[in-house]
Amino acid sequence: MIWERLQNMTNKVVAIDGPSASGKSTVARRVADALGWLYVDSGSLYRAVAWKALKDGIDVQSSEALADLSATTAPEFFVCEGAVRFRLDGVVLDRELRAERINRNVSPVAADPTVRARVTQWLHDMLLLGNLVMEGRDIGTAVFPASRHKFYLDASPEERARRRHAEMADVETDMSVGDVHASLNRRDTIDSRRMTAPLSVADDATIVDSTQMDIAGVVEFVVEHVKGVL
Repeated sequence: MIWERLQNMTNKVVAIDGPSASGKSTVARRVADALGWLYVDSGSLYRAVAWKALKDGIDVQSSEALADLSATTAPEFFVCEGAVRFRLDGVVLDRELRAERINRNVSPVAADPTVRARVTQWLHDMLLLGNLVMEGRDIGTAVFPASRHKFYLDASPEERARRRHAEMADVETDMSVGDVHASLNRRDTIDSRRMTAPLSVADDATIVDSTQMDIAGVVEFVVEHVKGVL
């Protein structure tokens, strides 16, 4: 069983959860670099499934269609510049996964139990590659609940909308900060209310409000905390 295999492994996971644009990606990347561990963006896998569904003309609202899609989807994982990356259908996906078209369709994909089970299996398998710093929305609550290193990053809705708008500058040009705020709010509402692995704070997670903190301060806090309990 996968849990027995994971329990017998010595590789560790730092789980960094939180809502969209809370700073998870940047913090997780820098924490991984500081520790010499591998960075993993779990959300990119759900976005990749949404990308493939849209590319193949599959209805993201159909559980049956998503079940068939996830069963036949097989990303090829590899390590590149300190991160776990993947190819899907021969394409190394990156900035296209942040397009608004994906933002509008990823929530039903991420809420589907079959898709979540499939992605969780992929994330478990990544632990075979080494120690991981993994960011997402349910890493500490559902994917690696036994991790000793759990953090929940948050920030005010206004600050998160500003950050995401800046990230999208070279992908989308016709959305205002207000539009992004509304999009983030819809995503967070759906993810918090979904039946399977909803967005929530693990009981033993350390909550970090980054609204008034710079990235360096958050990274230092997380790294020192992790080193203190290794």
